Amino acid sequence: MKRTLLLAASAAAILAGSAIAASAATEITIESWRNDDLSIWQDQIIPAFEKANPDIKVTFTPSAPADYNAALNAKLDAGTAGDIITCRPFDASLELFKKGQLADLTSLPGMDKYAPVAKAAWSTDDGKATFCVPMASVIHGFIYNKEAFKKAGIASEPKTVAEFYADLDKIKKDGTYVPMAMGTKDQWEAATMGYENIGPNDWHGEDGRLAVIKGTEKLTDPAFVEPFKELAKWGPYLGDGYKAQSYPDSQNMFTLGRAAIYPAGSWEISGFRKDAKFEMGVFPPPVEKEGDTCYISDHVDIAVGLNPKSKNADAAKKFLAWVATAEFAGLYSNALPGFFPLYNGEVAQKDPLAQDFVSWRGKCKSTIRMSYQILSRGAKPNLEDQLWVESANVINGTDTPDAAAKKLQDGLASWYDPQKGK
Repeated sequence: MKRTLLLAASAAAILAGSAIAASAATEITIESWRNDDLSIWQDQIIPAFEKANPDIKVTFTPSAPADYNAALNAKLDAGTAGDIITCRPFDASLELFKKGQLADLTSLPGMDKYAPVAKAAWSTDDGKATFCVPMASVIHGFIYNKEAFKKAGIASEPKTVAEFYADLDKIKKDGTYVPMAMGTKDQWEAATMGYENIGPNDWHGEDGRLAVIKGTEKLTDPAFVEPFKELAKWGPYLGDGYKAQSYPDSQNMFTLGRAAIYPAGSWEISGFRKDAKFEMGVFPPPVEKEGDTCYISDHVDIAVGLNPKSKNADAAKKFLAWVATAEFAGLYSNALPGFFPLYNGEVAQKDPLAQDFVSWRGKCKSTIRMSYQILSRGAKPNLEDQLWVESANVINGTDTPDAAAKKLQDGLASWYDPQKGK
């Protein structure tokens, strides 16, 4: 009886000690729009951090993507936001920083592991202050059905623009598959997976993008009209009814094995892996002639920052510094194949399609979407919104490439000083 009482007392003491330790742990919360990633954070990322930092408890509290900005702004204004803020790229986060709702993280340990282009989406225009730790980018290109290529007698992936159209013609002539799965109903795909996908090869990536920001090049210059000329050729390859085809329609068309090529972002990998029953491959945007320098849209997509009003800022900074490590980069990018680390170091990718996408960084020059930094600050018109409309119009044949480019340039010049009078 005495032994039983002693054992019970010991167990009670251990439980009490555990309870005290748990209650002593510092708790931090993460605000995010990535509600699809809840299980990944709970099962993989947070346990890895807490194992090395048992005195810190982390909770991931995502909102619905469409509601995130409004919900976050309301929480920040009310002083009820979490300790760590997941940051959208460019102006939305920059405005939070200007309002004092994101802390300056320029001197955070690990920030030197990111190149300037990786930090551009979460830095001031002059690049002197960075307010979020970059987590991942997405890469543009084309995903294709290997069975469809074999059926059409295509032996290898197209490297040049001429080869690309020759392959589309072979697939169309064979008739088994729709050559490309993309619609224009939702408009944004025409811009994001169309114009912004193939365009960097024409405007030479960062050189052209920064030249528009500086005002030394304009959107009616040949380098920015050429992608529209290419989009104007796409319509006949998109299948019947593409003008009424939504983004989910296009995804389904491809994963059900009805289309051969999908103009893509690498974020599709996980969903396509789950839904497609055929072997897939990827290829980067074709260049004009073999041997030309290739450029890829390696677009900065997601980061995390510090709420300046956090009551547990030291613990939150410890977590943010961990995000700026190879360990986190490997965990995150392999849990979400197609979201590639911006960390400046070797991070192995396990998924074969992800491996192929990220391998282009070693062959091509990386850039980001042309319209995202600074150039879409005009409310009326907004360049990004205009680009959606005009890319769809060009594919639909309701605007010529030159007319579309002129509308974009006129809109930009109406409010952006470096482009006025161009």
